Amino acid sequence: MAKLYIVPTPIGNLDDITLRAVKVLREVDFVLAEDTRTTSFLLKHLGIEQKLRSHHKFNEHATVQMVAETIAAGHDAALVSDAGTPGISDPGFLLVRTCVEAGIEVETLPGATALIPALVQSGFPCDRFCFEGFLPQKKGRMKHLQSLRDEERTMIFYESPYRVVRCLEQFVECFGADREVSVSRELTKKFEQTVRGTLAEVLDHFRTHEPKGEFVLVVRGKSRRRPSEADGAESGAENGAENDADDRGETHPNENDHE
Repeated sequence: MAKLYIVPTPIGNLDDITLRAVKVLREVDFVLAEDTRTTSFLLKHLGIEQKLRSHHKFNEHATVQMVAETIAAGHDAALVSDAGTPGISDPGFLLVRTCVEAGIEVETLPGATALIPALVQSGFPCDRFCFEGFLPQKKGRMKHLQSLRDEERTMIFYESPYRVVRCLEQFVECFGADREVSVSRELTKKFEQTVRGTLAEVLDHFRTHEPKGEFVLVVRGKSRRRPSEADGAESGAENGAENDADDRGETHPNENDHE
């Protein structure tokens, strides 16, 4: 049976496409593109014959079933977005879900996405993080931000240059002016830049330097609460009792044999 391939495309530098992605794009029967003009440029750069169909957020509900039926009939398809991995703040979820429900195999290639490079080069903890993507533009925006006020994991947001200053202002309001942030723009492109500092410092920077390009904002999570003196005293008393038990050769009540 034919399958649906999810193919990441470069977020800026065209050399970031993988050899496997090129092979898949060359061999599938058709390519579903968020913007056929953008993907046409990429395919031409790669020397691949154009076999494009439009698939974007404005038509996907009307076409998704037909696409799934075409794949089920034996035609391999590749889904791409304008940049990065389909489904990550881009169309893709609906088609993947439809294919999965229809028993059509879905194979996702690893590749370019903006959030991981921005996270890693932020210098913030990478072991645990949450990806928030684009915040709601109006309704529910501040309520959602306030729900993240006590989030201890590193947080990652996407934002357009037209709203990045307002976004940073709202971050100051919700997280405090001293919370650290790393803001990357135009990743992998000629004018790539990362600005790090407190929210107040980075906000001041972009108030005086016109924001340009696509932005990824990485916010350090809230620091864990330090134990109070009372907690420390209680812990010390417990440790003292345990040490006394050790001195007497007693076994602690919560000790278990190795299992």
